[in-house]
Amino acid sequence: MSQPVAEDHEPLRTQHKHTHLYTDLLRTVRELGLLKRRRGYYWTRIGLVLGAFAAVWVGVGLIGNSWLQLLMAGALALVLTQVAFLSHDSAHRQIFNSAAWNDWTARLLAGGVVGISASWWRSKHNRHHSGPNQLRRDPDIDIGVIAFTPEHAASRTGFQAWLTRRQGWLFFPLLTLEGLSLYVASIQHLFRRSATKMDRIEAALVVARVGGYLTVLLLLLPPGKAGAFLGLQLALFGVCLGGSFAPNHKGMPLVPASMRLDFLRRQVLMSRNIRGGAVTDFAMGGLNYQIEHHLFPSMPRPTLRKVQPIVREYCELHGVKYTEVSLLSSYRIVVDYLNNVGLRARDPFQCPLAAQLRG
Repeated sequence: MSQPVAEDHEPLRTQHKHTHLYTDLLRTVRELGLLKRRRGYYWTRIGLVLGAFAAVWVGVGLIGNSWLQLLMAGALALVLTQVAFLSHDSAHRQIFNSAAWNDWTARLLAGGVVGISASWWRSKHNRHHSGPNQLRRDPDIDIGVIAFTPEHAASRTGFQAWLTRRQGWLFFPLLTLEGLSLYVASIQHLFRRSATKMDRIEAALVVARVGGYLTVLLLLLPPGKAGAFLGLQLALFGVCLGGSFAPNHKGMPLVPASMRLDFLRRQVLMSRNIRGGAVTDFAMGGLNYQIEHHLFPSMPRPTLRKVQPIVREYCELHGVKYTEVSLLSSYRIVVDYLNNVGLRARDPFQCPLAAQLRG
């Protein structure tokens, strides 16, 4: 009786081996205690950020009817960006052991302080985490004003095609509209026909926050100055938040919808870290450790820096490309990619492993 050919089982053995790559790394991280909660860190940070939020409004009241209020609008945008980062952490269940405590903290910070829907964002963001840069799976590369894939770019004609060829240079100016876009998407989600009871509670939070914000501005300032305050705050908030998310995946390989990859490669190869120190960590809310965040979404933010050398060494050991660049370099990559997205390869992500693991 003939023996089975070893080569027939090689793809299965390869897939099995790569599946265990992440399991082994996760075991090491757990044994080192790097997934433990950092409640003291987060309570301190939440207290400081909410204190800064209150201080901004005290400043608005003290300044009164003056164009100096634009300084307070800028300060409010920066504080709200930090609140949004904390809501992001809580939505990923980085803060508490209790899922309910994390979920409610995310709702209160996002809906009650920032004014956006945590449930809408969580649904969108979880789909991104499950398939970063994967066509028809990652909502962050869905077609919109910006074309992120060659297919999207090729479908455009006339003025849209002209805009797409220059969209890299327009990307950061367009981020000034990102804040407004978040509010519109949140309202649409919370007031859809299929909204749940929890959505209605969240809708009440968002409406109270947005309505209270506009009321206070109009009571304290003339309409022109109130409009300028609101416009500057939304624009700067959009740039700060969008500028923190954009470097992480834009310009990294795209994954065809039918391609199957093991978890470690799926998260590492499509993510980019941003090199920097404490200032970068603060400004980007820990998202500069994007690779580590994607590998361990529930890991507390301050631990990401500690696990980075372990992950980098592990990737080098197993031949997995680990990408880390400076913030300015990442922005140059994003601008170049978006300006040339229509010229990129039609089969955007190929490697021997991917060919073996295709469905």
